[in-house]
Amino acid sequence: MDIAGKPYRTIWFEGEGLVKIINQLALPHRFEILELRCFSDALRAIGDMQVRGAGLIGATAAWGMYLAVLEAGEPFGENLARAAETLKALRPTAGNLAWATDRMFKSLSLAVPGERRERARLEAQAISDEDAECCRRIGLHGLGIIEKIAESRETVNVLTHCNAGALAFVDHGSALSPVYTAAERGIKVHVWVDETRPRNQGASLTAWELGQQGIDHDLIADNAGGHLMQHGMVDLVITGADRVTRRGDAANKIGTYLKALAARDNGVPFYVAFPSSSFDFTMEDGLKEIPIEERDSAELRYVWGKNAAGEIEAVQVCPDGSPARNWGFDVTPAPCITALITERGICGPSPEGIRSLYPEQF
Repeated sequence: MDIAGKPYRTIWFEGEGLVKIINQLALPHRFEILELRCFSDALRAIGDMQVRGAGLIGATAAWGMYLAVLEAGEPFGENLARAAETLKALRPTAGNLAWATDRMFKSLSLAVPGERRERARLEAQAISDEDAECCRRIGLHGLGIIEKIAESRETVNVLTHCNAGALAFVDHGSALSPVYTAAERGIKVHVWVDETRPRNQGASLTAWELGQQGIDHDLIADNAGGHLMQHGMVDLVITGADRVTRRGDAANKIGTYLKALAARDNGVPFYVAFPSSSFDFTMEDGLKEIPIEERDSAELRYVWGKNAAGEIEAVQVCPDGSPARNWGFDVTPAPCITALITERGICGPSPEGIRSLYPEQF
C-alpha cells in the first residue's frame, strides 16, 4: 500500500521487542504510527481497534504472542496459554485472530527455552508475509472477474462494504485487491464506498486508502446500495469476511447481509474475498455457530469526526435516555453468495466448491 507515495505495510517488526502499526483510530484525519512494546500494547491495539480487519487482527495477534514470549516467565506453557486465551476473547467473531493465535501457540509449545524468542519472531513474520501474499493472489484471481465485465463497460462499478482493503490486512487487502490489480492493468474501476455505520470504516478507512491509491470512488450512505443496484449502477459487489464456514456462510461487518439480498434481487453478482486463514472448517451453519460480537452501545450513540475548527470530537446523535444495541457482524448465507475468492482460486459457496480448492480440509 502506498501512502503519500511511500510503500507501507499495516504492521511490521522494527527490532527486538518492537513492532509498529498504523493507528487506524487516527485516520482519515491524521496518519500516525504507534509502537507495540509489550503484550498489553497488542491487546490494546486489537481491543480499541487501532488495528482492524480480519488479516491484520490475526497478524497483530501473532506479534502479540511474540511480545508475550518476551515477557513470559515460568511456567512458560501456562503463561503463554493464558496470553492466547486473552487474545482470542477480544474479538470472538474474528476467525483470523483465533487461527493466528493457535498457530503461534502450537509452534512455541515445541520450542526449547533458548529458541523461543527467535521462533516466535520467525512465526509471526511468516504469518504476516503469508497474509500479504495471499491477498496479492486474491487480487490476481479476482482480476479475471473484473476483466470480463470490462469487456462491455467503459468503467466497472464495484460496491464494497466496510474496509477489506490494504488497511484490513498486512498489505493489498481482500475485497479491494482485485480492484487495485485491475487498476494497475489499466482497467477503469470506480468504487461505491458504504459509510459502514456505526464505526464508519468505509468513510474513514476505505475512502482514505482508495484516495491514496488514486482509485475513483464515491462515499455513499449505507442504505443507498439497493437503490444503486435497482438503477444498474453496480456491476458487482465484493466484500471481505471475518469467518467463513465449511459450507460457505460468511460473517462480515453488520449490513453485509442486506447488500447480499439487494444484489440477489437485482441480479448483481455478490463475491466474498478472503484468505484461507478466515475459513473455520470446524463450523458448518454460520447462523447457528459463528459467534457474533456485540460491542459497546456508545459506538452507535456517538459519532466521531472533524468539526468546523478542524478539531476531532464526539457528537451524540440520539436522545439522552435512548438505549442502543450494537452488533458488529452479520452472516450472509451461502445461497446469497455468487462465489468465494481465495488465494487458491475462485469456487462456489458450497462444501463441494470449497472442497475443490481445499481437499485436505475434508
